[in-house]
Amino acid sequence: MRTRLLPLLIMLMAGILLALAVPLAERIAQQDQQHVVVDRMDDIARFASLGLYVTSREESEASAEERDRRRALKQELEKYYTVYGIKAGVFYRDRGEMEAAPTWDPTGTPEGARAFDEALASRRSHDPRQVWPWQSRPLTVASPIVRDGDVVAVVVTESPTDKMRRRILVGWLWLAAGIGAAMLVGVAAAFRLTSWVLRPVRILDKATHDIATGRLKSRVAASGGPPELQRLTRSFNEMADNVEDVLEQQRAFVADASHQLRNPLAALLLRIELLKLELPEGNEEIASVQAEGKRLAEVLDDLLGLALAEHATVTPRLTDVAALVDERMAAWGPLAAEKGVGLERAGNGAVTGWADAVGLSSALDAVIDNALKFTPSGGTVQVAVAARGDEVTVGVADGGPGLTEEELARVGDRFWRSGRHQNVKGSGLGLSIARSLLAAGGGRIAFTANEPRGLRVTVTVPRTEPAGD
Repeated sequence: MRTRLLPLLIMLMAGILLALAVPLAERIAQQDQQHVVVDRMDDIARFASLGLYVTSREESEASAEERDRRRALKQELEKYYTVYGIKAGVFYRDRGEMEAAPTWDPTGTPEGARAFDEALASRRSHDPRQVWPWQSRPLTVASPIVRDGDVVAVVVTESPTDKMRRRILVGWLWLAAGIGAAMLVGVAAAFRLTSWVLRPVRILDKATHDIATGRLKSRVAASGGPPELQRLTRSFNEMADNVEDVLEQQRAFVADASHQLRNPLAALLLRIELLKLELPEGNEEIASVQAEGKRLAEVLDDLLGLALAEHATVTPRLTDVAALVDERMAAWGPLAAEKGVGLERAGNGAVTGWADAVGLSSALDAVIDNALKFTPSGGTVQVAVAARGDEVTVGVADGGPGLTEEELARVGDRFWRSGRHQNVKGSGLGLSIARSLLAAGGGRIAFTANEPRGLRVTVTVPRTEPAGD
């Protein structure tokens, strides 16, 4: 979920920061240029005051005072150009030069022509077109000289923009650094936020998986997260408590019922034995009643075993799985020989895993017993031990009739038996008991078809110590 939520938050933050950065970068450029324009306007005002009273275009026609003003204006313009490298000049309405340093045409560029025309219209160049860092054009600023309400001349400055563009670029770099830092902070905050939001979800998912695999004691510890998830955590724990109580009551009922029925059933079987002595030998009815009574006793034993297996709390320990398999095969060897079924060992000769030795032994007994039941005389049951990655598997493959795809989906359910095998002795609880015993120790059991025929049951336990709840 984080891989989907985190990119969305990062994209949202990036969009917000970009939406803020673009106008801010534009504002930085405009503000820097505006400072330059204001400086130029101050300089232009000084030049305009010197050129305001220079009325004669020819020096021979000018008075001594006008000549002094003109010389002062020329000196100021030359000094200004020498010190700052900025072209400046005062020009008549017809674009003729009054004084300029150096001599240049102020209307030689589109920006200069625009600024000059605005000055002729009695407007100052307060808002020249923006110069961006990637443009090398100069910045032209013009202002009119007005005498008696008429524009008699125009003061024009043409400034190189290298320094201004560098300042804008530096400002943009600082802005980019700030945006990058804000993005890093935002990513860290988004990571923490998603962790804060999703941590209860991960804990809930683990607890749900634990309960689904039989570890009914699993609960979700109180943790942070949004209030909605905290309420969900409390509701989950309440639900798990209720489920555990219901299952505990069910197991207690089955165990109690099985235990309470065994004594009357034992007494009933004893009376049937006594009644059998009073009847002629070979009475089929009494034999049938006795067989059904024994079958009912087996079902009660299996029910009690299932209730105890589901209620069992075990601690997995490091176990020699291969040695345990050899031991159980030796125990079942006489029955296999009596039935004429071969019992073969394959796979690893020594491998360890984490399991409850008693529970694993009982599960292996149930699986081997089931395989021997359905393998005809002359067939073979193969038991193979293998270490695969972080798991140990024990595969038991029989040579019986096998199961269909639909039947494989149901095998291991309580009391379920294939309709084709109803004549085989058993209660249909053996594999259910094996599944419960393995789940209590962190293992599992799986059923697949065996080639070319029969059923393969695979018991799996971890090779490493299971993580504590």
